Amino acid sequence: MNPDALAIFWPFGIFISMLFIIGLYCVLATFNLVRALIGLELLIKAVTLLLVVAGYISNNLALAQALVITLIVIEVVVMAVAMGIVLGIHSHNSSLDLRKLKNLKG
Repeated sequence: MNPDALAIFWPFGIFISMLFIIGLYCVLATFNLVRALIGLELLIKAVTLLLVVAGYISNNLALAQALVITLIVIEVVVMAVAMGIVLGIHSHNSSLDLRKLKNLKG
């Protein structure tokens, strides 16, 4: 690990933590399903950026890139399925509000 890598880590570390906090806030503080998916997307992007920075700092960038590509593929599948579920809920309920999902009980 070189000393230049630690100097690069601090700005990225602050940005990653801010991005993670914003994504967590979007997931926890909203009742809109699309906003919750956007927050989940921000959380995953923060983890992706953290993997790239950690790979650069540890001089193991090839492993980090392989992990990031795998994470991106999994993320696309999860987001496609989640958006399909959200669209199904919207077509059945005519709303994206989580508080109105109580009407769907058995």
